Amino acid sequence: MRSSNRHTRPGRRNHPEASYDEASRARYRVRASRPGGSGSGGSDRGLSVTRRIFLAVFGVVAARLGFLQIIDAGNLSSKAESQRTNRIVLHAKRGTIFDRNGNVLAMSEDCETIYANPKEIQDPSGVASALADALGGEKQDYMDLITPADTTFVYIQRQVDQDVADELHDTLVKKELAGVYFLADTKRVYPYGNVAAQILGFVNVDGEGASGLEYQYNDLLTGTDGEMLIETGRTGTPIAGGVSQVVDAKDGTDIVISLDIDLQQACESIISEAVGTYSADSGSVMVTEPRTGEILAACSTPLADFSNLQDEALSLKLVSSSFEPGSVFKVLTTSIGLDLGLYTPETVYTVPAFYKVGDNYVTDDDGRDYTEDMSVREMMRRSSNTAMAMLVTEVIGAEAFAEGVDRYGIGHATGIDFPGETEGIVRTPAEYDGGTPGSMAFGQALAVPMVQIVRAYGSVANGGVPMTPHFLVAKGEEEVDWPAGERIISEEACAEEVDIMRTVVAEGTGKNARIDGYDIAGKTGTGEQASEDGGYLSGSFVASLCGFANASDPEVLVYVGLNHLPHLASQSSANVFHDVMSQAVNILGVTPAS
Repeated sequence: MRSSNRHTRPGRRNHPEASYDEASRARYRVRASRPGGSGSGGSDRGLSVTRRIFLAVFGVVAARLGFLQIIDAGNLSSKAESQRTNRIVLHAKRGTIFDRNGNVLAMSEDCETIYANPKEIQDPSGVASALADALGGEKQDYMDLITPADTTFVYIQRQVDQDVADELHDTLVKKELAGVYFLADTKRVYPYGNVAAQILGFVNVDGEGASGLEYQYNDLLTGTDGEMLIETGRTGTPIAGGVSQVVDAKDGTDIVISLDIDLQQACESIISEAVGTYSADSGSVMVTEPRTGEILAACSTPLADFSNLQDEALSLKLVSSSFEPGSVFKVLTTSIGLDLGLYTPETVYTVPAFYKVGDNYVTDDDGRDYTEDMSVREMMRRSSNTAMAMLVTEVIGAEAFAEGVDRYGIGHATGIDFPGETEGIVRTPAEYDGGTPGSMAFGQALAVPMVQIVRAYGSVANGGVPMTPHFLVAKGEEEVDWPAGERIISEEACAEEVDIMRTVVAEGTGKNARIDGYDIAGKTGTGEQASEDGGYLSGSFVASLCGFANASDPEVLVYVGLNHLPHLASQSSANVFHDVMSQAVNILGVTPAS
């Protein structure tokens, strides 16, 4: 056997093996000395730092998750729901308004509200053209509505007539135009057009009463809206079979008001013509049932028009404007003295041609320049200013007169159920100057809304007991009770005053108000109008007449007033009163007295 020629000498190490082991140990020592290393060549510091970083990151993440899941969960849930649901209001049907005879004066009619999802519209030009053709207006206006990129809901038009909405729907379907939707809605309609528009008022596009009785009784007429929640996709498109929820709307309460729509229409026509005939700035009429206070008709010019609703037309001047009443106030003056037992209708006084009131002298419109003996009845028949001033100053007295005026409610709100009532301007006894009582005696030195005169005359017609002028008769199935006020004067004093008022119409300044067969009691009034510069305007009056029929058992009371005209009441408002009262007794079926 051949021996190997590779010999290892004794005592010599194998160098390759020795070099490998040493390098391995050196690399280990280096690794051990680095951060995070271990073993005899390193420490635990590196591992500790790594753990801390990891724990810090984990803590931040955990805190954020806790905030999102616990603290902000409700907000995130709401946002998520709002992004996947559409909430649509279901409008309640507003209550119907009926007149005293069951005629529908205001009602809610079914219609459609049209809206769109701009993100779903693929052909904006085609959709805009269809909308313009059906709804009117310019195509570009609809383009501006349906092309925004940041919304999924936009109103196109609210309260569209049903037939118009149906036609538009058919067009969209035929042309395969997507993205337009229809929502059942209601709108207010008035079957008698503009008749009684001033009294009824109107509602805004949101179905809320904005004037008149629509505003006064908005809480009754307005129901409770419902809502519909629809689950939608990312673009706002309803998901077929998605979650939906409907809360039904609750309709409003129907009401019955005291108006007689036929009489209302007649009154509006008469007063509108009278304003032109007598060159008045405006005119007013109110017809009531004096035993109950129910208002059968009421209006003032300019009349309201639903196509042009202006503030002046919506204002019922009888309630919201104050005027010096003039001689219609003499009924209050004389009845106060009768109630106190200071005189009777036949008591005679010597009345001078001129009577000093404060720093001024009062005269009569008939130009009398001599002293004359007059009974209280005669004072009223000829409507003597000097006689009234003398009665208050020398017979009744300022204090008793002021108390009587206050009992009549002059200077106080009547409580009529119509918005905008003013109290007027009436001095208290503490504010009287030397001329105040004498001037107020014949209807000057005060300014009041004429509904206060209507209430006062109604008290006389009703035996001394006042009733609140009002419109509301019933709400739903419930009749509304309007309680009587406290007695103002005695029945005996009322009977005497009514008899004096008969004379005024039969023989005095109210002769043009007479109606054959009817027993009418009333009083004219020609009130001067104050000037902005002080004093009174020349040749500008408020001419009025207030009275009732039949005098012994009154069923109907009429007030007529013409504002800022150059005519006395005997030649203007007395004629208008005749026309209104003639219509009233005929329409209401008041039986003639003879």
